[in-house]
Amino acid sequence: MTEAAALPGQPRGGVLTGPATARAHCVLAPNPSPMTLDGTNTWIVAEPGSDLAVVIDPGPLDEDHLRAVIATAERSGQRIALTLLTHGHPDHADGAARFAELTGTPVRALDPALRLGDEGLGAGDVITTGGLELRVVPTPGHTADSLCFHLPADRAVLTGDTILGRGTTVVAHPDGRLGDYLDSLRRLRSLAVDDGVATVLPGHGPVLNDAQGAVEFYLAHRAHRLAQVETAVEAGHRTPGEVVASVYADVDRSLWPAAELSVRAQLDYLGEHGLI
Repeated sequence: MTEAAALPGQPRGGVLTGPATARAHCVLAPNPSPMTLDGTNTWIVAEPGSDLAVVIDPGPLDEDHLRAVIATAERSGQRIALTLLTHGHPDHADGAARFAELTGTPVRALDPALRLGDEGLGAGDVITTGGLELRVVPTPGHTADSLCFHLPADRAVLTGDTILGRGTTVVAHPDGRLGDYLDSLRRLRSLAVDDGVATVLPGHGPVLNDAQGAVEFYLAHRAHRLAQVETAVEAGHRTPGEVVASVYADVDRSLWPAAELSVRAQLDYLGEHGLI
């Protein structure tokens, strides 16, 4: 067993851009950073043999990337008919308006401010385009408007930033809330256990081949971090910055501002539950 295969969720190696399942194709945006990993994964999803495709998260406002997404679909004989957003962070959504101009598609999202067209997205919605079936799964926590998309025919789920292909997710306080995030992870675990979802198609990083393993790792990680934060507070660290310096001492300091968002969410959660 390789080191990569031993990691939670069993990340796939190799190039990130390209086919991931029978229905999902990734086009990697050129926006790598400590927060976006290799860049944003823009997903083209279509039923085999269909001439219509759905794009999930066009990514940043990068003209070359947006046109590369369109060209990738066209090479497969597909026209992009719909654009969906997992959430409104700029690395996922800033290119959506321009992408809509280029493709003539509506943009559907949970947040009305991000929509272009009459229809939004909500719990229980099922998207059917060109014979494709995508089920909307509300997964607040990373942000209040975070969604995942269940692709039952491929036993896959597109997770945006709720589960990443590498590392763990920031709970973006105050918009993101830890209690909501834990509930969302449990909802994804149910998809894996009860609905047979095996593959995670994340918003950043490689595809994961063990959805249940990935979710269990995320839940264990959050429990561990909560315990660390509680211990730090008991030791006298009172401000979020002090807690970050104690709990995240082994993490690259460039990531501390993001870690502080998660710490604020954890402190709120512990306070709400009377644990600190």
